[in-house]
Amino acid sequence: MTPQPNPQVGAAVKAADRAHVFHSWSAQELIDPLAVAGAEGSYFWDYEGKRYLDFTSGLVFTNIGYQHPKVVAAIQEQAATLSTFAPAFAVEARSEAARLIAERTPGDLDKIFFTNGGAEAVENATRMARLHTGRPKVLSAYRSYHGATSTAINLTGDPRRWPNDSGAAGVVHFWAPFLYRSPFHSDSEQQECERALQHLEDTIAFEGPGTVAAIILETIPGTAGIMTPPPGYLAGVRALCDRYGIIFILDEVMAGFGRTGKWFAADHYDVTPDLMTFAKGVNSGYVPLGGVAISSAIAETFARRPYPGGLTYSGHPLACAAAVATINVMEEEGIVEQAARIGETVLGPGLRELAARHPSVGEVRGTGVFWALELVKDRETREPLVPYNAAGEANGPMVAFGAAAKARGLWPFINMNRTHVVPPCNVSEGEAKEGLAALDEALSVADEYTV
Repeated sequence: MTPQPNPQVGAAVKAADRAHVFHSWSAQELIDPLAVAGAEGSYFWDYEGKRYLDFTSGLVFTNIGYQHPKVVAAIQEQAATLSTFAPAFAVEARSEAARLIAERTPGDLDKIFFTNGGAEAVENATRMARLHTGRPKVLSAYRSYHGATSTAINLTGDPRRWPNDSGAAGVVHFWAPFLYRSPFHSDSEQQECERALQHLEDTIAFEGPGTVAAIILETIPGTAGIMTPPPGYLAGVRALCDRYGIIFILDEVMAGFGRTGKWFAADHYDVTPDLMTFAKGVNSGYVPLGGVAISSAIAETFARRPYPGGLTYSGHPLACAAAVATINVMEEEGIVEQAARIGETVLGPGLRELAARHPSVGEVRGTGVFWALELVKDRETREPLVPYNAAGEANGPMVAFGAAAKARGLWPFINMNRTHVVPPCNVSEGEAKEGLAALDEALSVADEYTV
């Protein structure tokens, strides 16, 4: 689709937004949202006709790109047939979505509880774990993001938790492995894995194993930095959970449905959790949908005991129809395999080549279409390009980098001192290379702030 400039309409959209829309995570008078006129595939454009290659996939959810015709048609067909229905009934789109998801989840995660998004999935997974075990505490990593609802934001490790932290949510944070900035002073992946597991077991011991209901981890942390766990770590956490009767929850909200080059990131590590949360890529974000995949043991807990939770729009027919169409499209078009191939042959090599030439790049890490560049002021000391949780003038280098990328037609995903490379899973080789070329130029701006 060719963008058609219409600045007058754009101005009206912007004015209405500024007058009435209250934006998340923002000081309302300090933001300037772009008015978006349309989107297709890996691109979106504004009312001035400027087109951007979206290296954010929305908020890492448009795994099949924007406006896929088969998913749009499925939503339209479902709307014409049965646009909505209460969750207590058996509905074809809901049943089929659950079946398709259960077929792809690891192990015996065969029961699906639908939510409206990832945060509600985390809320309900945590509730299930506490009810199943009768224990109050949940352990979560510092470098994590699990959502913005009450329990989910307390489980989150990043600074968005701070103003929302009740201090009484039964959450204990611990350090997960991250060799580049190791909290354990490790000098190898094996050492980082061993020390991180020992730290976690010590945390369990000092908190009291009989008080810990669950450990929740993003299989590969997303917003917090796309740190792929070292070999053996997730298996080690699984073993600790089994040893102490703790429920293992994997958060696959961002990493699931092809993002890492597998249906789920857990498939890379041959690990099956007791509960798995999902959202985002399950239907490419076309209609809000999330959920919890539940093991047989936990499902049995609620076989004759009512589960005390529910949502008015749980398994909404339009959202589930979009999920059915999305999963089928991913199969038919080999999109999971495409994500793996692009990561292995284009993004991985291309990003490492950029790192070799740009002093601002401290580390490249990722898999599939799920990558992060750690930007640093000094490669030797690994000092971040901007301080942790920087704002205002202190965040200037990242603002300059972002502006340079956008000027070159690339919309980047920026968090703290990192830029994440997370295009749609079906991004073409040409589009990926176009994005790498724009990143190359933008990183030259970041280089100006290095020592």
